[in-house]
Amino acid sequence: MRSIWNGAISFGLVSIPIKLVNATESHSISFRQIHLADGGRVRYRKVCELDGEEVPAAEIGKGYEEADGSIVPITEDDLAQLPLATARTIEIMSFVPAEEIDPLQMDAAYYLAANGATAAKPYTLLREALKRSRKVAIAKYALRGRERLGMLRVVGDVIAMHGLLWPDEIREPEGVAPEASVSVREAELDLADALMATLGDVELGSLKDEYREAVEELIASKAGGAFEPPSEAAVEPAGGQVIDLMAALEKSVRAAKASRGEGEAAGAAAEGAAEVTPIRRKRAASASASASAPAPKAVGGKKSTAASAKKTAAAASKKTTTAKSTSKATASGKAGGTKSTSAAAKKAAAGSKKAATPRKRTSA
Repeated sequence: MRSIWNGAISFGLVSIPIKLVNATESHSISFRQIHLADGGRVRYRKVCELDGEEVPAAEIGKGYEEADGSIVPITEDDLAQLPLATARTIEIMSFVPAEEIDPLQMDAAYYLAANGATAAKPYTLLREALKRSRKVAIAKYALRGRERLGMLRVVGDVIAMHGLLWPDEIREPEGVAPEASVSVREAELDLADALMATLGDVELGSLKDEYREAVEELIASKAGGAFEPPSEAAVEPAGGQVIDLMAALEKSVRAAKASRGEGEAAGAAAEGAAEVTPIRRKRAASASASASAPAPKAVGGKKSTAASAKKTAAAASKKTTTAKSTSKATASGKAGGTKSTSAAAKKAAAGSKKAATPRKRTSA
């Protein structure tokens, strides 16, 4: 790998010649701007605002813009005269536990390669000392015209350096946390732990940029002249307001296990059990049946009244014994009323017959 910086690690009185090599690389696909009419490249030209002429790279320098818009020219000689002890040195300041480094500070990563045979011994010494102490080294170095902060740690058999942001470059998270007061139950935390345990088993080496692969296939198909529009991927809409957090956590745990082939049968059973079918109570069902049943025909006489009372009692879904007794008493009362009414009618008819028969007169 090509080095981007040569210098030395200053470790007390020990100096280790090293080369700085990029530990990361970007695989993002870059596009060019083109003229849609003819496909020609569209380029940017550096033009001077005063004379409107294009300026070559050799005539371009640096300048600092003041608040009023005026420019203060700064030359490379001006910068070279500034005191910069770390211009060619990675100066180790201290050794601290790795937990003390906030991941928010981490920037670009580099490998430090031993530069020459004489660097092998002190390089190995520093590497093994870092391993045994289980600490990381905090250092200062200069790269691309500015002083930077770095962290040295061991990765396999090499020393890696992470560029760190300066502490004052980390912004305070003001107004970011939720303002509402929310309480979390222990059961919800248990489900969240289960979900974390399930998702935490993924191998980082198996993760890949699927979108970049799709773009590469698109470019290859268009370049080969056999382009077919890809089918649209089914994207689930983003969820709205969480109605039941517990149900969402349980479903997430089942889905995570199913994606790894763990407990598919149990997951399917749990999925089916999650759908609860409401069971109507017997009394409610009987009441609804009674409401939908047609009303009995009104037929005069004692038998019709008793039959109607029995049907009504059966449709009421087994009412209590007291209600049944009341119903029977009511029915017998009605029957007794009917009998007395018929007897009174007979007596009235007989009286009317006697009144209609003329009396015989007796002779004097």
